[in-house]
Amino acid sequence: MGKAHINIGSNLGNSRSVIERAVAGIALLAQDGTVRRSRLIESEPWGFESPRRFLNLGVEIETCHAPGELLERLLSLQNSICDASHRSEDGGYADRVIDIDLIYYDSEVIPESWPEAGGGAIVVPHPRMHMREFVLGPVAQLDPCWRHPVTGHTAAEMLSRLDGRDGS
Repeated sequence: MGKAHINIGSNLGNSRSVIERAVAGIALLAQDGTVRRSRLIESEPWGFESPRRFLNLGVEIETCHAPGELLERLLSLQNSICDASHRSEDGGYADRVIDIDLIYYDSEVIPESWPEAGGGAIVVPHPRMHMREFVLGPVAQLDPCWRHPVTGHTAAEMLSRLDGRDGS
């Protein structure tokens, strides 16, 4: 059994309702149905321009699913809510109804194209988590003692390193 931190974001449609639907689906992946949740965070789009702000929520679960299986189930949940692409025509980020990311799984370090991901790409911890305030804030809130298995930094330490960038 492992502890997983998952980030949910939305900036299209009824974001609060969509996020609640995602949390309910994630609860089905939790060992005992328990989901610990952060406060909702409103943030500017990260990596692209849009007038629409995001709502973000971090959740933490204990799960018996292995990281690759968990990611597959999270992506299936995401697609069941909205299967629209998260990318623009030029391959950049775009507005989205829902985005569900596996941020970390215990202190696992899993490189891309991990065989157990069923041929898909999985990178844990999330490769851009250290750049995103809307990810680090919930991690610091829910699991302040967790340390990045590569850098050794806590989420609070990574937040302090954002150097004035808004990280959202």
